[in-house]
Amino acid sequence: MLLKINNGKKEFSGETLFENVDFEVKGTEKIAIVGRNGCGKTTLLKILTEQESLDEGQLIINNHATVAMLSQKAFKDESLTVRQCFDQIYQHVIDIKNKMDSVAKQLENDYSEALINQYAALQQQFEIYDGYNYNQQQLILFNKFGFSNEDLDRTIDSFSGGQKTRLAFISLLLEKPDILLLDEPTNHLDMQTIEWLESYLVKYPKAIVIVSHDRMFMDKIVSVVYEFDYKHLYRYSGNYSQYVELKKQDIKRREIAYRNQQLEIKRLEELIEKFRYKKNKAAFAQSKIKYLERMDRIEKPKEDTKRMNLNFQKDIKGGNTVLTVDNLVIGYDKPLCSISLQVLSGDHLAVIGPNGLGKSTFLKTIMGQISPISGDFLYGHQIDVAYFDQTLAQVDSTKTVLDELWDMYPQYDHSQIRKILGNFLFSADDVFKSCNVLSGGEKVRLSLCKIMLSKANLLILDEPTNHLDIKGKEALEQALMNYDGTVIFVSHDRYFIKQIANKVLYVDGDKTKFYQLNYQEFSEKQKQANDVEIKETKAVINDKIDSKTERENKKKAEALEKQIQKAEEKLQQLRDLRYDEQYYHDYQKMNQLNEQIDDMVNEVNHLMEQWEKYAQ
Repeated sequence: MLLKINNGKKEFSGETLFENVDFEVKGTEKIAIVGRNGCGKTTLLKILTEQESLDEGQLIINNHATVAMLSQKAFKDESLTVRQCFDQIYQHVIDIKNKMDSVAKQLENDYSEALINQYAALQQQFEIYDGYNYNQQQLILFNKFGFSNEDLDRTIDSFSGGQKTRLAFISLLLEKPDILLLDEPTNHLDMQTIEWLESYLVKYPKAIVIVSHDRMFMDKIVSVVYEFDYKHLYRYSGNYSQYVELKKQDIKRREIAYRNQQLEIKRLEELIEKFRYKKNKAAFAQSKIKYLERMDRIEKPKEDTKRMNLNFQKDIKGGNTVLTVDNLVIGYDKPLCSISLQVLSGDHLAVIGPNGLGKSTFLKTIMGQISPISGDFLYGHQIDVAYFDQTLAQVDSTKTVLDELWDMYPQYDHSQIRKILGNFLFSADDVFKSCNVLSGGEKVRLSLCKIMLSKANLLILDEPTNHLDIKGKEALEQALMNYDGTVIFVSHDRYFIKQIANKVLYVDGDKTKFYQLNYQEFSEKQKQANDVEIKETKAVINDKIDSKTERENKKKAEALEKQIQKAEEKLQQLRDLRYDEQYYHDYQKMNQLNEQIDDMVNEVNHLMEQWEKYAQ
């Protein structure tokens, strides 16, 4: 056990945020914390780093465990270069290297056993800290987060705020704390960086706790999910998709247990009422009364079904050809890329690619906000456009929410506007809030409400899921899937793209290309291309490999593959037991089974780490 919370409670402004919370981090577990915005996820992370304290309960941290969170990470001296800041992290490694160099110089003239032993000991330490690779680790992380090697010699204060956040993220990953806490780590990262970060975190040799709304990210990384639900915290084994299914089963199990207990209570109450006034049965009735008083009452299960109610419709059908783009060169002071495509009625086109290479610029160009450098685009007959801009969505107005919407759509009466806003989770006094004090998520919901009322037949959406929690994303997904109009959208949320897109525009300079494939088909095509490239690279490397060490590594990898296969089969057997009645109806057995599953997941992860060392 690295960290544990027992029976934790936290209040905020006199209201209970959460209570009776139990939470634990063990070994190299990869954990996700999910729940609605405002339920206490970030507060829990702050408690784990001791930035905040519990009002009740106990936080226990192993004496040797280091806990670090990105929001805590800051550079004390921003006049230092990036290289100097990174070197501070590895100062212990650099010190050992300097000592090794000093001893090596002495060995040129002195071959004493003492010096040889000293050098061997230093070398062993250096290898333990992976000293031969630390520079390479820095460069890989630095480049993957979008920086060039030249940026290493820039001072921290010369970077933008967003760049400083990414530098802090790199610094945190290099430190490798025992428990790495990440609050929305995929925010503002492009898809390629997110995918790379996934592979990095899967191999991260220590524990991770993630708060995220990125469902595919969680699917790829985590093996445990904790969910905040009605001020309580529930633990589920598995990734995000498995948690969704397990939660359904858990709710069903709790409903069955609640109904059975209510029937038993009713039966006992009827017995008590029948015999309590009969002298020869009074003792029997009293025993049943005491039994009822001691009974551990099961709460009626509550399911959080509160979510936006969107229903996108179009007033006019419009032409079959919605948009034609012909050799459109986009950019500001210089060309970013050239685009040619045709969007037909009913298409749901995802615009994806690395940051800064033209995705939002393309949308702004076809919206007429930016002039094209060359080429043309043309909308079809009777095409009515509604545009969601991730920047403009952050409306800054002194109007109330009610007036903001009503002024735009005066054809509706007061009660209709109130009802519409209620569908977007603006209830009671929320409608009288000033727009400029709304949260990011509330502003997005208000903007989506305006777009829905426009009844346009073409929706152009730039990052519409930013600031939405998972339930908000699911509601938007469902509305767009049911919409018979046309959608062109930019998003980094792969789960969202997978649900919505039937065509893909990949924007990346000279590699920009239009694919008449859904996202799943596009991903498979990209993977096949990458696999061919990797296979060709490996073939070149393998031609050069012919040493005893590599042959031994291959044997070790093959042996580990067999162990992994057996462990994964055992893991699947344990997971299958969840559907066995003896576990399904016994909460204690189910908890014991979940612990066995956790242990087996950790064993598989450990074997995989060992395999990766030898499978080159």
